[in-house]
Amino acid sequence: MTTSPTPALSELLAGAAAAGNDHAGTEKSTGLRHIHNHATGAVVWFPTWQAFRRTEDWAEAVAEQEAVLAKATEEGTSVAAAAAEHLEQQLEILLERAAVSADPNAFVEANLVPHLTETWAVADAVARTSGEQLPDGTPPAGLASYPYELYTQDGGVFASTLWNDLLDARRRRALEEEAARKALKPVSRKALKNAARKAARR
Repeated sequence: MTTSPTPALSELLAGAAAAGNDHAGTEKSTGLRHIHNHATGAVVWFPTWQAFRRTEDWAEAVAEQEAVLAKATEEGTSVAAAAAEHLEQQLEILLERAAVSADPNAFVEANLVPHLTETWAVADAVARTSGEQLPDGTPPAGLASYPYELYTQDGGVFASTLWNDLLDARRRRALEEEAARKALKPVSRKALKNAARKAARR
């Protein structure tokens, strides 16, 4: 009896991208999901959390996060607290990078999958380190406060919400920068005279 080789995530994503317009068929055969980036016309593929576990990347990613957690717990932090702090920091860094990106659409396309898979790997590392079963739709202890639904709709809600937040981060920063520019805009002499006259009449 032969077993199918464990695929690399990159191979799955590349295969889906090259599969043509039968997106439903590709999702069914690969376990991947997709988002249409209407701004660029691109179709961005990402794995479900189940599909990620079936790739050769999963074991390495979880082992890497287990090492991160082990180092943190050596300093007296609990596994759950270390995981929550790590995810909070990584998300904060990602959103800040998105806010200053020159091309927000290219940024979200490049960074969506890495953040999804890292977050699922952290959750699995918490479970394995704590001697628990791998998450099967419910985040492990300590990750309940994470702002995204990690497993709803096989990870689709996580992906779409993160996608929107990364794009919104750039929009919000642009609005903040515009407001700051307007606040620093020199006031004309005419405006100053009008303001003085109004103040005198009060």
